[in-house]
Amino acid sequence: MKKSFLKASAVSILALVGLTAVSVLAPAAGLSDPELEKVVAEGKQLFTQAKFNGNGRVCQSCHLGGGLEPGRRPDGQPIPSLANAATVFPRYKPRPGRVFTLSDQIRSCVGGALEGDVPAYDSHELMALVTYVTSLSQGKAIDMGGQPK
Repeated sequence: MKKSFLKASAVSILALVGLTAVSVLAPAAGLSDPELEKVVAEGKQLFTQAKFNGNGRVCQSCHLGGGLEPGRRPDGQPIPSLANAATVFPRYKPRPGRVFTLSDQIRSCVGGALEGDVPAYDSHELMALVTYVTSLSQGKAIDMGGQPK
């Protein structure tokens, strides 16, 4: 019985990873859905312009070049680009002691570096930001828990 549970769990995990890989890699040939393109554009606008009622910074204040270039946190520490961000989440973060999703990370940045009003998990703003950041990872292999590059 234990063996069949482990086998079923392994199959479930592989299916989840496979679906995740398809969802990240499928758009590699380019976005062909106008509605998806619209949400990516909304997310990019939020990334480059939204201050979230915070300290005046926007996401691009730290994540340069629309997230495609390395940047710096407000304390001056270097940060990698977001070019593969969607491929490395979810990931375990030792400081909070839990697994973070890409949504969690974006919310953390808005509340921390931007000192802004954190978008709700079910908000259109968060969904658009996650969609935009995910679009930066098109064509890259899944590396759950890997390092941002």
